[in-house]
Amino acid sequence: MATVKQLQGTLRLIYGIVPIVAGLDKFTNLLTQWVDYLGNNKSMLPLDPLVFMKIVGIIEIIAGIVVLVRPLTGAYIVMVWLICIALQLIIGGHYFDVAVRDLVMAIGAYTLAQLTKMEVVK
Repeated sequence: MATVKQLQGTLRLIYGIVPIVAGLDKFTNLLTQWVDYLGNNKSMLPLDPLVFMKIVGIIEIIAGIVVLVRPLTGAYIVMVWLICIALQLIIGGHYFDVAVRDLVMAIGAYTLAQLTKMEVVK
């Protein structure tokens, strides 16, 4: 049976590595064309959508590193980030499946925060 520390460690790796990979991919677009997820909001941006997505990528890389170094803080950052992405997708009227996935992932990030709190209290 897995311990709280093992579960927390697994989630810490997942929520650290995945944002880093997604952030790096904002520079290569190997996984997807990230600009497409902006939908109709592209025209509202004060800068080029490609530049915007690279800034998003840097933020995601930093968030992943924070999760690896300070999992309690990082988990909450990733949770809020995922909720914001999901809301943007819902408001944009597209990619509802991705929005639901991101909300479920936000719950996982919250779970990481709660497990980390349990480890800190011990």
